[in-house]
Amino acid sequence: MNNWKIEAADGYFVGSFFCMASHCELLIDTNDALLASHITKQAADEAFRIESKFSRYRSDNIVHDINRAQGDEVSIDDETFSLLTFSDTCYQLSEGLFDITSGVLRKVWKFDGSDNIPTKRKVEEVLPFVGWKKVEFNHTHIQMPKGFEIDFGGIGKEYAVDCAAKLCVKLAPDISVLVNLGGDIQVTQPRKEGYFWQAAIEMPAEKSKHQKSRFCNSQTDNEVSQAVVKIAQGGLATSGDANRYLLKNDVRYSHILNPKTGYPIKDGPRSITVASDHCIQAGLLATLALLQGKHAETFLKQQDLKYWCYW
Repeated sequence: MNNWKIEAADGYFVGSFFCMASHCELLIDTNDALLASHITKQAADEAFRIESKFSRYRSDNIVHDINRAQGDEVSIDDETFSLLTFSDTCYQLSEGLFDITSGVLRKVWKFDGSDNIPTKRKVEEVLPFVGWKKVEFNHTHIQMPKGFEIDFGGIGKEYAVDCAAKLCVKLAPDISVLVNLGGDIQVTQPRKEGYFWQAAIEMPAEKSKHQKSRFCNSQTDNEVSQAVVKIAQGGLATSGDANRYLLKNDVRYSHILNPKTGYPIKDGPRSITVASDHCIQAGLLATLALLQGKHAETFLKQQDLKYWCYW
């Protein structure tokens, strides 16, 4: 039984599957059903492989081995080393705000839409187990202090998008494919006719009664109610708290946490979408912008890139 399917559209095929707790799809610029099926199967298998290998929710992969090592050294392969290296780059670029060891804060922060804010004491009990600079790794091994964990959730989906897109290029070098894993996108090349694919940016539906709703973009600096993006080639990624937050006394607590304080980033946008050459780069920049709080748009403008920001 296939865990994917394809459907014919107007001049192209849509391949779809469910992975990483997200609806995923491929837009394949061909009328060849067999080719579209082959591309969809291979891309889906690649996404499933990455999810199986790097999800923190499994008990049979490298992340589980690392997180349960309790101070012992763990052997790693080249792909895991590459992700750890990229995570280190994110940590350095963000001056410590992007930290893949900060996932342990989920033990006290449950972003389920409720008003259950953890006490200061509970947050302080977990903070000693956060700190990427305490992690040691090389090409073959990683070692963390006892009680530490890593979580690739901040880059995993974007990494899977890029890997699936590279596979599509290998399978069909002359065909445009849009890879969309839960809203994170990579387009391999322009379409033969029409040039662009279109992608809609979804903005969060609800807001607190005292919150101003504003959706702006880098092209016009004007407020808009929605955005449909034309994309011919490259990556697009979104970071935000549309579905994961706490709300108490009409104050919204974002799931974007400051690993230095253990508390949510204050006064930041609800959602940021960034366009870049590669999805994983776009995802990193969107997250780094969110971590700037109220200075998010200033950060984005300094990067000289296309973005869409919802407050």
